[in-house]
Amino acid sequence: MCGIFGYVLNNVIKDRQSILETLFMGLARLEYRGYDSAGIAFDDDDGNIQIAKQQGKVADLERSVFQVKHIDFDHDFLYHVAVAHTRWATHGAPSAVNSHPHRSDVNNEFIVVHNGIITNFKEIKTLLEKKGYVFESDTDTEVLAKLVKFVYDNLKTDTGREPTFSQVIEIALREIQGAFALLFKSVHYPFEAVGCRRGSPLLIGIRTKHKFTTDEVPVLTETSDAGIVSINPGYRRSQSFLNFSSADGQTSPRVEYFLASDACAIVEFTNRVVELQDNDIAWISNGSLAIRQLRTEEVLSSSRRIHTLELELHDIMKGDYGTFMQKEIFEQPESVFNTMRGRLDFETESLRLGGIQANVVAIRRAKRILFIACGTSHHSALAVRALFEEAWEKPVFVEIASDFIDRKPPIFRDDVCVFISQSGETADTLNALRYCKDHDALCIGVVNAVGSCIARETHCGVHLNAGPEISVASTKAFTSQVVALTMIALLVGQSLALFQDRSRAIIKDLHMLPDIIRKVLAMNEQILTIAKECSKQQSILLLGRGGQYAAVLEGALKIKELAYIHAEGIHAGDVKYGPMALVNQARCIIFLALRDSHFNRTKAALAQIADCGAKPVVLCSIGDRAELSPFASSVLELPIVDEALQSVTSVIALQLLAFHIGVLRDNAVDTPRNLAKSVTVE
Repeated sequence: MCGIFGYVLNNVIKDRQSILETLFMGLARLEYRGYDSAGIAFDDDDGNIQIAKQQGKVADLERSVFQVKHIDFDHDFLYHVAVAHTRWATHGAPSAVNSHPHRSDVNNEFIVVHNGIITNFKEIKTLLEKKGYVFESDTDTEVLAKLVKFVYDNLKTDTGREPTFSQVIEIALREIQGAFALLFKSVHYPFEAVGCRRGSPLLIGIRTKHKFTTDEVPVLTETSDAGIVSINPGYRRSQSFLNFSSADGQTSPRVEYFLASDACAIVEFTNRVVELQDNDIAWISNGSLAIRQLRTEEVLSSSRRIHTLELELHDIMKGDYGTFMQKEIFEQPESVFNTMRGRLDFETESLRLGGIQANVVAIRRAKRILFIACGTSHHSALAVRALFEEAWEKPVFVEIASDFIDRKPPIFRDDVCVFISQSGETADTLNALRYCKDHDALCIGVVNAVGSCIARETHCGVHLNAGPEISVASTKAFTSQVVALTMIALLVGQSLALFQDRSRAIIKDLHMLPDIIRKVLAMNEQILTIAKECSKQQSILLLGRGGQYAAVLEGALKIKELAYIHAEGIHAGDVKYGPMALVNQARCIIFLALRDSHFNRTKAALAQIADCGAKPVVLCSIGDRAELSPFASSVLELPIVDEALQSVTSVIALQLLAFHIGVLRDNAVDTPRNLAKSVTVE
C-alpha cells in the first residue's frame, strides 16, 4: 500500500540538505510496498510550505528536487517538520496532481499525506464545493486537507481564538469514514505535526540523547479527564505529554521524531518506537508527544508503550543477493525455524503456543473451524485443511475473505475462525474478523506483524516470527504460515488417540524441515534450467492434488506476480472435466506428483496428460524419477517429507521457478507492476 514518512526536528540543528536526504532515505525504505508516484513537503526560508511531487520513482523525484536552483540547501534549521509519501493509485490515475501530499488551498495552509481510503469522500467533497472550495485532484485524500482548513477557519471565527492543531484534526476526523493513516503539517502550526490512524499502521520513532521520564505515553480520552471536551481538549503538558529529563537545562528537548507506516523506514534512524492504535491522534508540539484517543465503543489501553524494535538494519538490506525476493526465498530455512523456536520441543515432542494453549479446550469443543484469508495466506490455509480434518475430525472450511464479507454467512458462538495475514492489516481479512467477533465466534490470528490490527483484535493467536518481507510477492510468510498452522493442528489433535503416531511423524519432519529446505534451495541451478524454457511461454498450467493443490495455486500466483505470464493452478483430479482441452504439445505444464496417499491417482492423471501429447515438467519425490520420467520432459526430485509438509518443499521450488522466469523476462521482481505489499483497502 502507500507509504508515509515524516520527520520532525526539535532543537537540533540540521541543514535543508540533511533534512531532504532523511526524507528520501525514509521513502526509499518504503518502495517495496508498491507505488506509482511520490511527493514531499518541507519548509522554505520564509516559513511557507513547499511541495514537490511527481509520477514515477522516488529516485526521479530526488534528482528533480536537488536540481532546483532557487532552493538553499545549506540553510540551517533548529525546528522543522517535513512529510513524504509514496502513492499507490486508488482514486484517480497516477499523475503529479493526484500524488501526495495534498493541500488545503493555493497557500498550502494545511498539508496531508494519507494511506487507506475515505469511503464518504464524495459527500464531504460535495459539501465543501458548495462552500466554495475548489478541488485540484481526483483523489479521496484531498477532501481531508480542505476539511481541516474548513474546521480551522470556523473554530477560529466561532471562538475568537487559535485552536490547537490536535483539536482541529480531531473535529475533522469525526466526519471521516473509512480506513486511514494520516500525517498533517500546517503553516499555522509551523513546528508541530499530527498523525492518526484507523485501520492502517502508523509508528513514531524517537531519537534523543535525553532520558525518557517514562516508558509509556499516556492516552487522553473524553472520559479520562473532566476538563477535556472535544472542542477544547485542555491538555496539561506535565501530565499528558511524553517528556524528557534534560541534563543541559534546555527548555525544549533536543529530539527528532520519525513517523512512518512501516518500521523499515524508521530502523535506520532509531529503534525506539511508539505504535499507534486505531483512533489514536498523536500530536507533536514543542518537542513533546501527546496521544489522544477518539471515543469508541471498545475500551483501549490508557497508554502506548515505547518499545525497542527487534528489526535490525541488516534485515532490510539485500546483502549479497541481487534482489530482496531472492534473499527472502533463501532465508526460509531460518524463517521456518524461527516460527518453531521456543514452541516445539523436539525431545519431548511437546508444543507451547501461548494463547492457543489457553483456548485449546474451546477449539476442540467447537463445531466448525473456518480459515479466512486472502491470496498467499488463503493458499496456506488450503495446504493444512486436510491435516486439521484429520486431527480434529470435524468440518473445516477455507474462505476467501472478500467473498466471505460479500456473503456474510451465518457465524455462531461455537465456531472457531482463524484469520491469516502476513501484514496483519489486510482490509478484507480485518473486516471478516470484525464480523465474526460481532457474532461471538472465537477468533484466532496467524500474522507476521506484531502489534498489527489482526494481532490486537483476535482473542489469541500465533506470530510467525518470519522476519520482514521487503519483496512485494510473499515467500517466507507462506512457509511459516504452513508451519504455524501445522503446530496448531498438532496441539488440537493431542487428545485424539488415533492421531498420536501421525503427530510424532510430523514433529520428526518438522525438526528436519530447515535442512530439507536447504536441499531444495541447492537445486537452484536445475530450476533455472527449467525456467529458461518456461520463460518463453505465454501461459503455464500447474497441476497437483491433495496438499499439492494448494502448492500449484500458490505457484501460479507467484508466476503471475513475477513473470507477468498467465498461470493457472488446477486440481489434478479435475483436469478431465474441461481443462484437458488446453493440453497440447506446445503448452508448458508443471505437474506436482510427490509420493503421498493420492500418488496412484496423481500418476494416472499424469499419464492422461501424456496421452494428449503433452510432456510436462514433473516435480516428484526422490526415488520416483524412473517411474515418472516416461511422462515428462524433465523431472525434478524433491526431498521426501511428510505429506502434511510437502507443500512447503514444492512451493519453494515454484518460488525459485517464478523468480528466475521474472528475472529472465527483465521484470522488477521485488516490485511487480500494479501490486502493493499490504492491501489495506477493500
